[in-house]
Amino acid sequence: MSESIKNRYEFKFLFDVENGNPNGDPDAGNMPRVDAETGYGIVTDVCLKRKIRNYVELVKNDAEKYKIYIKEGSVLNQTHAIAYDRTGIPKDKKPTRADVQILKQFMCDNYYDVRTFGAVMSSDVNCGIVRGPVQLNFARSVDSVLPQEITITRMAITNERDIEKKINEMGRKFVLPYALYVAEGYVSAALAEKTGFNEEDLNLLWDAIINMFENDHSAARGKMALRKLFIFKHDTPLGVAPSHKLFDIIKVERKDINKPSRCFEDYEVTVDKTAIPNGVQLIER
Repeated sequence: MSESIKNRYEFKFLFDVENGNPNGDPDAGNMPRVDAETGYGIVTDVCLKRKIRNYVELVKNDAEKYKIYIKEGSVLNQTHAIAYDRTGIPKDKKPTRADVQILKQFMCDNYYDVRTFGAVMSSDVNCGIVRGPVQLNFARSVDSVLPQEITITRMAITNERDIEKKINEMGRKFVLPYALYVAEGYVSAALAEKTGFNEEDLNLLWDAIINMFENDHSAARGKMALRKLFIFKHDTPLGVAPSHKLFDIIKVERKDINKPSRCFEDYEVTVDKTAIPNGVQLIER
């Protein structure tokens, strides 16, 4: 593979949902995730990474070097066994430290999400632990959210024994009328050198973030869209400014706090370009 990236990056992106559920909580009846103390909406990093993985799998179609390790229906130990077979390391004995290093390298070389996000692969069939160069925070809504519980009906019944009792089935679903979320992430050049994360991988990551909702539409997430992607590129591998100060350069505020927001145009996004330090380039996509 080509040489790993040589610059540190931070990125911040905005996405919204209209009459949908961006990330249901299975412990709360699949209600949209909410910070109980503040009422702000939450979308987990795992949810966002899932959409990135899905996009890469769709675009690359399981191509060599771009396979996806964590995907629906996969059995991880079977994937680890393939690594043993391909590297010639026997599975019937405990791998040495050198063996594990070879297995980790194989997984990084062949699985995009391993060399990007890292993975814990120390299961019964041990392939070690990889710390990935790309990490995401939880996304949080700009304003507090109020999930609405909607009653829905289905003009069909489940069982023949119910045919004389009812003509349809009733259920419920949770939606947010509108919410704008902000997520932040990091790309480490130092960790990229260890996994082999290169410029092609980085560009694929940006494309995946931009298009992460375009092939993920469903009844629960019908209208979700990526609105803005801001990328901070440092001139050096270790960076020249703290990430939190760079994130603070971008402000998102509701234009009229006296009425509820219902579209992206209800918000104003401002960038204080005078606060960008020397050695950092801001890229907007």
